[in-house]
Amino acid sequence: MGAGGGYAGFVANAQIYPSLLAADFGRVADAARAVESRADWLHVDVMDYHFVPNLAFSPDTVTALRAVTEVPLDCHLMIDEPDRWAAGYAERGAANVTIHAEAVDDIPATTAAIRAAGARTGLAVKPATPVERYVDDLHRFDLLLLMTIEPGFGGQKFMDEVLPKITAARRLLDRLGLDLWVQIDGGVNAETIERAAAAGVDVFVAGTAVFGAADPAAAIEGLRALALGANPDLVAPGTARS
Repeated sequence: MGAGGGYAGFVANAQIYPSLLAADFGRVADAARAVESRADWLHVDVMDYHFVPNLAFSPDTVTALRAVTEVPLDCHLMIDEPDRWAAGYAERGAANVTIHAEAVDDIPATTAAIRAAGARTGLAVKPATPVERYVDDLHRFDLLLLMTIEPGFGGQKFMDEVLPKITAARRLLDRLGLDLWVQIDGGVNAETIERAAAAGVDVFVAGTAVFGAADPAAAIEGLRALALGANPDLVAPGTARS
């Protein structure tokens, strides 16, 4: 058992999700193709200028990406009224749709609608939002996203104060016997990924650290190697734990 406290008996893959928010918006399809040989999923940040003070991507983005890449799409909805809109992203082809705890009104109904449309579901929480507040609903999700920045803009500094929250969340999931993936988003790079992996993260959203590199595909593998080295409970995708 690593520093993260264990993984409820399931194999935890060190997954890297390049965030298209850090790509050239005029060449998003090219950015997706540049990393598709190494990316586990592609992270699509959807923003509505209400829940967060920024605008980014839409259901049409999902449709366009599905036409150019087979890499699964992870849609992170930073929007008001996710109950109304979330299932539509699954219908367009998103493989996972993550909703914010601070914005959703009806978790059971919204997660059921996402699943009925054929996608996995994720719950995102801001840095100050306690995971424990949603303990009775965690079983409805496949992924728990712990924001390591305040949502809204890429390129922010990693918030180390979230690390104890990550460790506590991993232990909570282990105690409940839930095999949710634990994802972080914000400030993930070669200087921070090891601390996050040691705390119990297995899914790392990385934007600038990937698309700001000369070789984005190689950057993904570099980040993955650091995560694997920091937590012995993590394995490379496709590798069985010995």
